Amino acid sequence: LPRIKHSNPVLSMEKQKNIPKLRFPDFSGEWEKIRLGAYIHIASGNSPSLYNLSEFGKYPFIKVEELNNCDKYQISSRFYTDDSQGIVEPLSIIFPKRGAAILNNKVRLNAVPVIMDSNLMAVKPISSRLDSEFLFYVIIKEKLFKIADTSTIPQINNKHIEPYRFFTPPLPEQQKIASFFSAIDQKISQLKRKKSLLEQYKKGVMQKIFSQEIRFKDDNGQEFPKWEKKKGDALFETVSNKNHKSDLPILAITQEYGAIPREMIDYYITVTEQSIESYKVVEKGDFIISLRSFQGGIEYSEYKGICSPAYIILRATRRIDHRFFKYYFKTDKYITDLNRKLEGIRDGKMISYKYFSEIKIDVPILPEQTKIANFLSAIDDKINHTQKQIEKVEVWKKGLMQQMFV
Repeated sequence: LPRIKHSNPVLSMEKQKNIPKLRFPDFSGEWEKIRLGAYIHIASGNSPSLYNLSEFGKYPFIKVEELNNCDKYQISSRFYTDDSQGIVEPLSIIFPKRGAAILNNKVRLNAVPVIMDSNLMAVKPISSRLDSEFLFYVIIKEKLFKIADTSTIPQINNKHIEPYRFFTPPLPEQQKIASFFSAIDQKISQLKRKKSLLEQYKKGVMQKIFSQEIRFKDDNGQEFPKWEKKKGDALFETVSNKNHKSDLPILAITQEYGAIPREMIDYYITVTEQSIESYKVVEKGDFIISLRSFQGGIEYSEYKGICSPAYIILRATRRIDHRFFKYYFKTDKYITDLNRKLEGIRDGKMISYKYFSEIKIDVPILPEQTKIANFLSAIDDKINHTQKQIEKVEVWKKGLMQQMFV
């Protein structure tokens, strides 16, 4: 990446007010404040007469939700159309006209011609004074809601865009800045791609392992015994220990993180001291039947805490590798079996311990459980390491954006 320098500290504060804190060494002088409307063309979206889910259409048709499917460049979409009315030229900056997507700063550049629906609009520089990619990063940094009217439902139209003012350097410096952040975005995209490939690999290999298409061997290179079929109640019992002093962390039962202290994920629900008294103790290694079992199965807890009495807590009655069952309970096959046992309740769907007990589970012997768990845990370690790399680069990028723009 290009070298950056700190702005000259000997300049007076008056002269430094329009100069970024970090700057490339080839550039100097103050940035100029310009009015956005003087340098851009504004386009509003309109739905084509015909579009479909086929990729055989000539142009991607972009809806607001499609902005979630890319990081910077909008290249493809679920929807395509041959309608050429209202084509948005490449390197236009696309963003929502209204709603929460404005607050979420959903801004994209289109790398190919696209058609966009009536809930979107686009701007494109019409002057050599302003670079498209630089403007994209300005809007990302400034945030859409600063341009929008947020007094009621957030909304943006021409009257908000045209008078908006921001600081900009000459075109060569804009292009240098845009190229620099594009390199960072490319690195982030590569890391996200790596994570996605690891997740796909994990999903595929899990299917083969738990269908026993892939089998592990013992340390002597010998085949492990055949897996046994066991009903749930032969492996787990339900427990309801309420013997606590309400001093344990309250656990949130989540699809993404399993059972985890609520403060770790900013998940807060007001509860009274009296209601907490009825909460159940969860030990590390317990499994919890989620109230949304139809979405993801049974959640594992690596924490000791308490949870709502509405949840069913499962505890192993024999020696097992808990990690094996953490993965097993997330397989498509097991979730399908679980869903067959759904019983309707007023607030949704729930699995009873009785129904859990009736589902047959394929169980290898403990040493093979551990081999499988170690293998899948190693993949998870790589996924988690890649996610931390992504977060580190994103934090670095955010800090640079605060210092490289006026």
